[in-house]
Amino acid sequence: NPIATEPNSPLGLGAMHRFGARLPRWARCAQGATPQLAGQGVSKRPFAGSASGGVSCLAMAGLTGLAVVSTGASGPVCLAVSQDELKKQVGYKSVDDYVRSGMVVGLGTGSTAYFAVERVGQKLKSGELKDVVAVPTSKRTEEQARALGIPLVTLDTHPVLDVAIDGADSVDPYLNLVKGGGGAHFREKIVEAQAKTFVVIVDDTKLHDGLGPKFPIPVEIVPFCHEHTARVIEALPALKGCKAVLRMGSADNNKCDGDKPAVTDNGNYILDLHFEKALKNPSQAAEQLKRTIGVVEHGLFVGMASVVVIAGKDGISVKNKPRGWFSRL
Repeated sequence: NPIATEPNSPLGLGAMHRFGARLPRWARCAQGATPQLAGQGVSKRPFAGSASGGVSCLAMAGLTGLAVVSTGASGPVCLAVSQDELKKQVGYKSVDDYVRSGMVVGLGTGSTAYFAVERVGQKLKSGELKDVVAVPTSKRTEEQARALGIPLVTLDTHPVLDVAIDGADSVDPYLNLVKGGGGAHFREKIVEAQAKTFVVIVDDTKLHDGLGPKFPIPVEIVPFCHEHTARVIEALPALKGCKAVLRMGSADNNKCDGDKPAVTDNGNYILDLHFEKALKNPSQAAEQLKRTIGVVEHGLFVGMASVVVIAGKDGISVKNKPRGWFSRL
């Protein structure tokens, strides 16, 4: 077989025949057939270095980010899995690996966390999970969970969570996070701070050398005197050089898609802090933001992540927070 895969991949070649039925539809093809890729968000390019000859299907399609299939006379091709497929794989894996029956689970918000919520619903429906209750971190997640039949509770009745699963907009090498692209970081933080284990799920495009330049840092503020609050934030020493931009339109993203200020689930505004250089000290920035009058909550999650599960073209990898470490000082 001319195909090589990462030895640590959960679905390596040794598992092809056992797990073939779980492949995405676009990756299941008969030997010699041309896969139908229209609308699947999958690109096609030659598989360099492979011997000629076809393969019927490859179980690593979803989890390694690459699938090799036969196209008849043209030989094997390599299919690059879409970003949405990577998000689905990492979302499903986080539930499979970290959620057990009887747990209280924090359900995150966003395009990656969506798939974790979906997986919890699937496993409850199939009976693989039992007696699981969940705390949602936004109205959107609450609506999704209810539609899937996931029993919901709040921190008022269940103040300690066994695990929380959520995505992130940016992750630095020390596992500090930027969250809040979807405008739910206040509810996310209050829930995830109560979790014994906080599992962060991302694709590898979210891994950055520092926080700030790659994704603006959201800050939820009260509407009263919001322009004054923006000026105070821009003057904070640990945030030197930032530009505070009021989020307009929908609170669900940081794109300007309306002419009125975005309003969060809590009735507040959001400032997106833009940086040209990475924060030198995320801990100090978080502390100074928290002390600022008018700030409800910021999107810096410093020292909170227990583990980061990462999906990329080479498979799924896991980064754990080093013992005894909190954050870069």
